[in-house]
Parts: sequence; structure tokens; C-alpha cells
Amino acid sequence: MKKLGVELRALGHGSCELSVPFDETLTQQHGFFHAGVAATLADNAAGYAGYSVMPAASTVLTSEFKINLLAPARGEVMHARAEVIKPGRTLVIVRSEVYCSADGIETHVATALVTTMCLAEKGDPS
Repeated sequence: MKKLGVELRALGHGSCELSVPFDETLTQQHGFFHAGVAATLADNAAGYAGYSVMPAASTVLTSEFKINLLAPARGEVMHARAEVIKPGRTLVIVRSEVYCSADGIETHVATALVTTMCLAEKGDPS
């Protein structure tokens, strides 16, 4: 995430917001943010949101995600807002919405549905 320049904007119980400023090295052939950046941002925001509802001695992994790309991702900043929609003991389902901002206007560019998995630390019976 450091390599991409991602910043943690907000973190709460069951939610997370991440952002990344525009950088030409993160674009595709038309100069839009690459879909891989949108997917990475959506997945990581979901991971933090999911992890925030898991036991302290656990770790988190993504077990599955689906992303719909809704509009060209152009703008000065891309950000993902993730929210837990179904917490469970082992699986936590999270929705991530990805937006791009340009000239004060926010455009919804992607939606992801992410399944995160709670892994117990060694020696932790939960």
C-alpha cells in the first residue's frame, strides 16, 4: 500500500476509508486510474473494515471478492469506503464503494462485495 501511496482516512468499528492521490504511474492507456488500483483499494478497505469486527488475537484474509466497474476512474483522488454488512464468527461480508473526486465532484466508479475470513492466531482456540 505504501508503494501506491494509499492513505488511511478513517477507521471505525465495521468501517474504513482509504484514498490514493492520482499518479500517472497508476493509470491505464487512456489516463484513468487502472482498475487494478480500484480493486486493490476496495479489497484493502474491506479487509480493514472486516478486521475491525474480529477478535483482537486474529488475523484477516480475503477469501473472495467481486467488483463492478461503473465509470471511468478519473480524478485527483480515488477513495474507497468499506462497511461490514454481515459480521460472522469466521466470515465477514463487506461492501466497498469506490469514488473518484475531481474539482469537488465525486463520481462513483466501482462497487465491490468482499468476503473476509477471520483466522485465529496460533494457540488461540477461537
